[in-house]
Amino acid sequence: MYARNVTLHLKADSASAFTRTLETDILPVLRKQNGFKDEITFVTENGKEALAISLWEKKENAEAYSRDTYPTVLQSLAKVVDGTPRVEAYEVSNSTFHKIASKN
Repeated sequence: MYARNVTLHLKADSASAFTRTLETDILPVLRKQNGFKDEITFVTENGKEALAISLWEKKENAEAYSRDTYPTVLQSLAKVVDGTPRVEAYEVSNSTFHKIASKN
């Protein structure tokens, strides 16, 4: 399993709009992506930052999403996000939720 970790700086007083946009515009798109497994999103208490972790079946699925669909997702978020989100990618090592064992 593979994960994309996206860190976003939210515009002032836009945390609830960010959550709505995620639920109405972005999650439906993610659910249609080949290999998409799950999305977990966090917003800081002060509402200034968000962290979105998407889980993918394979690295290739995450890369295809990043290349083909993510630019459109960024456009949907433009009204609530300040600057360019930082994206990092990881191989999932463990997950109790998805019952993934360590590769060691």
